[in-house]
Amino acid sequence: MAAVSRRTFLTLGGIGGALVVTGGTGLIWDGLNNAAPVTASTGGAAFTEPPVLRSASGLLDVALTASRSRIVVGGTTVSAMTYNGSLPGPTLVVRPGDRVKITLANHLGEPTNLHTHGLHVSPEGSSDNVFRQVETATTADYEYQIPDDHPAGAFWYHPHHHGMTAEQVFAGLYGAILVERDDHIAVTRQRLLVISDITFDSAGEVAVTSQMDRMAGREGQIMLVNGQVAPVLDAKPGDFERWHVVNACTSRYLSLTLDGAILSLQGNDGSRLAAPRQVSTIDLVPGARADVLVTVPAGAVDLLADPVDRGSAGSMMVGAPRSTSMVTLARMRVSGEPAAVPQTATLAPPPLPLRDLRTETLTGSRTLTLAMGAAGMGMGGGGMMQFTIDGHTFDPNRVDQSVARGAIEEWMLVNTSTMDHPFHLHVWPMQLLATGGTTESEAVWRDVVNVPANSRVRVRIAFEDFTGTSVYHCHILDHEDGGMMGIIAVA
Repeated sequence: MAAVSRRTFLTLGGIGGALVVTGGTGLIWDGLNNAAPVTASTGGAAFTEPPVLRSASGLLDVALTASRSRIVVGGTTVSAMTYNGSLPGPTLVVRPGDRVKITLANHLGEPTNLHTHGLHVSPEGSSDNVFRQVETATTADYEYQIPDDHPAGAFWYHPHHHGMTAEQVFAGLYGAILVERDDHIAVTRQRLLVISDITFDSAGEVAVTSQMDRMAGREGQIMLVNGQVAPVLDAKPGDFERWHVVNACTSRYLSLTLDGAILSLQGNDGSRLAAPRQVSTIDLVPGARADVLVTVPAGAVDLLADPVDRGSAGSMMVGAPRSTSMVTLARMRVSGEPAAVPQTATLAPPPLPLRDLRTETLTGSRTLTLAMGAAGMGMGGGGMMQFTIDGHTFDPNRVDQSVARGAIEEWMLVNTSTMDHPFHLHVWPMQLLATGGTTESEAVWRDVVNVPANSRVRVRIAFEDFTGTSVYHCHILDHEDGGMMGIIAVA
């Protein structure tokens, strides 16, 4: 394992201090958990990627079956929820202008549905409509028309049935979507890394999550890359690779390092930077993605996940976020003669000019306040915690924000709680303007923005191309299921 400077991490109260790392792999377990963990400690298998389903002649027509499946994780046979029997589900590869048809078969024994996270597509009808409910033992047809000017990048799909989202994603229901354009980047290879976490009990079943862990936002005991424990990536010195990294964790923030390698960030979510920017870490909140150029060093190097302080629940009796140890997610085995690919390949600029809403006419503004607090016994909360936006928990029968189509609005996202909340808006991407007192100097686009504890974030949004009803919410999915979500109607 490469020598690494361990970041300082504040161990916050509650139950967060009883975590250990096994064998330097992606397995973590909680010493306070009564169920003995499945010891998925046989990492080191060759890195693999999920099956690929690629569009042809402008159409991707696929079938996804959501079911409970027996799979192998770290050499141990366990049960999980999967799409088409794989963890993650198949990677959907499309191009701008494509039509995507998905037949979703539900064999879970419980309701589900499908959300295409980050895609700028209609929220209505059979498109990215999270209000649909697909009952067990039934099928549902989804159809998405990807705009001709849709940005390239990594996106992903997962269930979004309110009250069950965290459980189903945590259990394995997620997969990547790659929107490809011809961007002329000369690289040795491209890789997809879908990072997730999960917990199994002693019987190899996905463990039941405690109420306290749901309040904090669950973090799994095993960290996975493409469903694998600490896989090995083979490369040559000087190889120049492009990585699409997806944070499919239910609650976990990622801070990734690859010491010795040169990392150049090309963009986040569905947005490319004007020019790649050299970085020392790849930082991703839940739901976010990164497009990274990696120059491989000589000698072995580990992909490490450092612990991230995302705040605490203050004085309330809620499990504190989580692991205090660094985890080895993957190992890069470097051997052979230096690669012939130059380390400084010619990079094309973004295929579309970066739009900057600060130069356009603002038509409105509003403030949204994210909060958490104890629900009193008389409020039907049983004394547990409530997660709210503007003082309300989610109500499927209430429209919280009404916006005119074509509006360009500035939203102030205020977090009055002692925990960070990653804010996600469906359909319409956000231009990040400022976080706390730090203002962005260039056009930065996201579909998930982190709103730090006791701070605020300013974004602008162009409500263009589509009308319809969708949602915004905290992407700590337990908090979303707990009520931190609202409905937006664009007409």
